Order: sequence, then structure tokens, then C-alpha cells
Amino acid sequence: QVQLVESGGGSVQTGGSLTLSCAASGRYVSTIGMGWFRQCPGKEREFVAAISWDGDQVPYADTVRGRFSILRGKAGNTVYLQMNRLKPEDTAVYYCAADFDIAAFTTPLHPDYWGQGTQVTVSS
Repeated sequence: QVQLVESGGGSVQTGGSLTLSCAASGRYVSTIGMGWFRQCPGKEREFVAAISWDGDQVPYADTVRGRFSILRGKAGNTVYLQMNRLKPEDTAVYYCAADFDIAAFTTPLHPDYWGQGTQVTVSS
């Protein structure tokens, strides 16, 4: 079993920056893929970014590529989402997710493990 705890959400104005953190605990977490999804009001949950356990695979959604960066901590059990040039349409609840198969993030498969979510609000 893997537990995920997010932090770092909040409110920011258009063009601002925020960094989300997610800490994983449990067995083999240093070898698990981790990433982020978000759910905007009235929409389905969508993929944002992910990073494989070794950092070799780092997929991004087209909507955030070039503005968001996903990084993994040296211990391997923490992942960060650095969000720059934020827009009102980035307003959502952001969920940390984890799965031993990185493909679970970008295919109809879904990650096995989820955090509780953290709110990000971008005002114009």
C-alpha cells in the first residue's frame, strides 16, 4: 500500500507561480512512478504531468508543457510540480497519483494510488 500526501496549493494571480509537493510513503516508493492530475470545475479529471522512478520518462499534458515542471526529490519519495505563468483555466483541484507502471498516467489505465487533492485557484 502507498500513501500520498499533497501540500502547496493556494491562490495566486494570473501569471504567478506555485509549487505543489507530494510525499509518498510505503513499500518500494523509490521505484514508483509519480505524477499529477487535476479536476477543473464541471470537468473530468485530466492528466497534467508524471515522472518515472528513474526520471527517464517525463510526460506532460499539452496544456501545461513549457509552463509546468515536474521534479523528483533525491530520496525518490517526493515529487514536486512547479507551476509558472499560471492562467485562470489552471484553477482546479490537483491530485497526486502513483503507480508502478508509468503508462497508467497517459493511457485509459488509471494510477492505483491517489492523494486527497489540493486546491489551486488562479484569479484574473
